[in-house]
Amino acid sequence: MKTQVAIIGGGPSGLLLSQLLNKAGISTVVLERKSRDYVLSRIRAGVLEWGTVEMLRKAGAGARMDAEGAAHGGCYLASDGAMFRVDFNAFLGRNVMVYGQTEVTKDLYAAQDAIGATILHEVDDVVLHDLTTASPRVTFTQNGQSHAFTCDFVAGCDGFHGISRPSIPAEVRHEFEKVYPFGWLGVLSRTPPVRHELIYAAHARGFALCSMRNPMLSRHYIQVPLTDRVEDWSDARFWDELKARLPAEVAADLVTGPSIEKSIAPLRSFVTEPMRWGRLFLCGDAAHIVPPTGAKGLNLAVSDIHYLSDGLIQFYTQGDPAGIDAYSERALARIWQAMRFSWSLTTMMHRFPDSSDYDRRMQDAELAGLMQSEAAQRAWAENYTGLPY
Repeated sequence: MKTQVAIIGGGPSGLLLSQLLNKAGISTVVLERKSRDYVLSRIRAGVLEWGTVEMLRKAGAGARMDAEGAAHGGCYLASDGAMFRVDFNAFLGRNVMVYGQTEVTKDLYAAQDAIGATILHEVDDVVLHDLTTASPRVTFTQNGQSHAFTCDFVAGCDGFHGISRPSIPAEVRHEFEKVYPFGWLGVLSRTPPVRHELIYAAHARGFALCSMRNPMLSRHYIQVPLTDRVEDWSDARFWDELKARLPAEVAADLVTGPSIEKSIAPLRSFVTEPMRWGRLFLCGDAAHIVPPTGAKGLNLAVSDIHYLSDGLIQFYTQGDPAGIDAYSERALARIWQAMRFSWSLTTMMHRFPDSSDYDRRMQDAELAGLMQSEAAQRAWAENYTGLPY
């Protein structure tokens, strides 16, 4: 068997790349370790930059998003009871779209099925061979049988724990990492959102976020120590703590209910360079992880796919390798800007266990400066809604 592009990983970035390439007449094979049902059961964030919205439309996977997603023209920032709104439309004339990553994945699967793309699920023992030659080879097992195929290029879209990044020799990779000393306890509930738009709240007790998936499905988060366990947090304790960290008028409007999903996620920043080695390209979480504070994880994966798909299409239609040769540099330039924004927002809004009184005053001053300056809010809105590709 032979294909032009082998895609390792059947999450949203792998599916989006396959969709864009197939629409351009470029053949792909997608290999996914888990079942389709498992992939669709993953609970992930759902704030889409406007560039991501346009990419999904370009891929022919945006119709349901446009019908069911919620366009947000701003969001709220709060600190110890005071709250203000950053107006994306007033500054930039654009929105973000609230639409769950699970729904994005469903739409991409449907688009792939409609064009007859090749997606192989529940594959094991994937190994990448000959990545520095003109004909890389991929071997794997499925249903206990061994398989192999050759390709022109390999796209590693298989996440932080996948096999793609370790396929690049350790001496070639330069990895950057920051681990934060806290996590987010997230609760999903069938309750209406407390406001139409997201609320990011800084408080002496720790950070809190009020988000949503749809008009009757809310997602709320609070900062917790890494030593906490989900079992330590009853629903009642969670709701009481969330209310304590929100402005009084918001807490009074909060509708509570039983949790339908509860988890604690650690916060980490991670980048590996370069994102290309031979005929292998890294995309999404295989190359970078951001704290969820800035809502950049899925959006950065989509910008990677923008650069890679454009480069591969240019290569196959024009015989020009300039786009794929520049892929790593172009993707990393945008990644580091998103890393800076996520780090800045995380640092400003969270309480760090080793912070001094001076550090806390600086957090307060930075948030006050954002509240008082239109220029600062415009720059913040540009980063939140997405820097240009």
